Amino acid sequence: MTATAPAPSTARARVTAFLPRLALVLAALLAALFTAAAPATAHAALTASDPTDGAVVATAPAQVTLSFSEQVAMGDDSIRVLDPQGKRVDTGELRDMCSGNTVRYGTALHTGLPNGTYTVAWQAVSADSHPISGAFTFSIGAPSATDVSLPTAQAGGGPVGIAYGIARYAAYAGFTVLVGGAAFILLCWRRGAAERPLQKLVVRAWVTLTAATLAMLVLRTPYTGSGSFSDVFDLDGLRAVLETKTGASLVSRLLLLGAAALFVAVLFGVYARRVAGLGPDEAGRSDGADGADESDPADEAEGPDDTSDLTFGLAIGGAVVAGGIAATWALSEHASTGIQPGIAMPADILHLMAVAMWLGGLAALLVALHKVPGIERAAVRRFSRVAFVSVLVLAVTGVYQSWRQLGSWSALTGTEYGQLLLLKVGLVAVLLGIAYVSRRWTTRLAEAPTDAEAAVASVPAVAAVGQGSDDVSRETEPVAVPADPERAAQLARQRAARESALEKRVRDADPDRAGLRRSVLAEAAIAVILLAVTTVLTSTEPGRTMEREAGRGSTATAVPDRAVKITLPFDTGGPNGKGSVRLELDPGRVGANTLHLWSESADGTPFDLPEIKVAFTLPAKDIGPLPLVPERAAPGHWTASGVQLPLTGEWRIDVTVRTSDIDQTTVQKTVKIG
Repeated sequence: MTATAPAPSTARARVTAFLPRLALVLAALLAALFTAAAPATAHAALTASDPTDGAVVATAPAQVTLSFSEQVAMGDDSIRVLDPQGKRVDTGELRDMCSGNTVRYGTALHTGLPNGTYTVAWQAVSADSHPISGAFTFSIGAPSATDVSLPTAQAGGGPVGIAYGIARYAAYAGFTVLVGGAAFILLCWRRGAAERPLQKLVVRAWVTLTAATLAMLVLRTPYTGSGSFSDVFDLDGLRAVLETKTGASLVSRLLLLGAAALFVAVLFGVYARRVAGLGPDEAGRSDGADGADESDPADEAEGPDDTSDLTFGLAIGGAVVAGGIAATWALSEHASTGIQPGIAMPADILHLMAVAMWLGGLAALLVALHKVPGIERAAVRRFSRVAFVSVLVLAVTGVYQSWRQLGSWSALTGTEYGQLLLLKVGLVAVLLGIAYVSRRWTTRLAEAPTDAEAAVASVPAVAAVGQGSDDVSRETEPVAVPADPERAAQLARQRAARESALEKRVRDADPDRAGLRRSVLAEAAIAVILLAVTTVLTSTEPGRTMEREAGRGSTATAVPDRAVKITLPFDTGGPNGKGSVRLELDPGRVGANTLHLWSESADGTPFDLPEIKVAFTLPAKDIGPLPLVPERAAPGHWTASGVQLPLTGEWRIDVTVRTSDIDQTTVQKTVKIG
């Protein structure tokens, strides 16, 4: 029999007509939020250093200082200064020089340092729990050759980073299925508490989340430090992790998982026995009003009261525990830093809960459709309503989070975070499309002719008769156990095959349910990909910070006491003519400034251009262009001192690069000074 999805009903048509209006409202809200964006960061960024990258100083400095865009966690070994032979020349003592909104750390240097090029390597943990690192060089007297190799691996990378990332994904997946599966049982299908497949799903999700949390806790030291698996046995490192915000969040999550274990035990113990003790009609009424329309009034007071109080208690307790677990992410990651943390953290908790209700409930529904032939159609309709509310919550909280982490339309398309966010939005759109098909199948189930129901009912009846006769025979006659173990195993396989065939007959007897099962399976597949993208997104540097570091906004604004940093891609059109110029104007204000230029080829290696020129123009005051030819300090690095900017305003910086005798181009950027 071929089943065809029905045409939308009148109510469905109204919902369909409403969705475009909702999309327009959300788009307008998103535009308004992006237009009103204010500067903020999530990952910390190195904003300045003394000496600066590539600087040549006349005498040896007494210390090296680093300034960051937000608070970071650093230890005595976080800043290392190495001489040209790779020997440490710093004292190894971290100096906390933070004051007010200024985040600055430093380390003292030994006296009597000879001339040459020195390397500064640093590593820290951002306030949103992600490790950051970097390195740069400066020279005393004059540049020299150096045997020090700058680290190429990023903090949090390598095999330890991969393992930590897998644990992060497993934690998100476990939380989603644990919360969504339990919510599906309590809100949509209470009789599911007594079904073995759903019990296995929820318990395995709890085990996954617990194991992933423990793995993240022991991997935290090597993840933010050396990157070596051997450091998982470093008890001092573990003690230091427990004193951080991330360590406290992971420990809190483990404690809350203990409460979650008690919740699961009650749900699949006392509650499951009470639900299983009800008859089919009573169980249907206990699930809600959908099953009570045709019940006897005399039975109405008897059915729901058996489980309603316990259901209410489990729902409240489960919501508190689930919200607490979600808060362990909100309190230690992106939501806890940057602008409006008091709003961002509750929004993040709601976002995670909505994801779990939708995608975790979807996983539970898929298991029920495949493994439990007797799932009521009313349960599917209830989940459809729960999913719709979850999507609305996701839309509102997602728009706010997107504005907070991006801040501009250019960051949406010009940063890795924005591109991942676009991919996530696309996957959500596909998921909503498939969900719409599932809702149509749900409508078909609700309005299905009785022939389909009779077909489904006939199969369980046959199965019940067979099972009943087996039960009677087992009770009245001793079961003959074959002496031959191979024969016993063969009989067990035959019995399992017969039960599997009966299950399949039940599932395939209703084409409408089979159609819903296929669409839900497609939803689950997209949901797995969506969860993976979300996990990567949470560990990616937000667009706001990336734009501040790279200077990709429409106008780079000079911040007092911070260098202006911009990156300009170029393409001269000739062979090997593609690359980028990184420009730093320090301190980026009216008066004298120091200019540094670094050129990189398309593969990220230093690009020693034959010629590079710079010009400054202030169009509003008809000043300029003021030409400047920087001096070559090292391969791919040019510098100029005493760059005078006489007035405040939006200065246009034109950088002319030449890659061969005939291949040349000019790229420009507007920088707001003052």
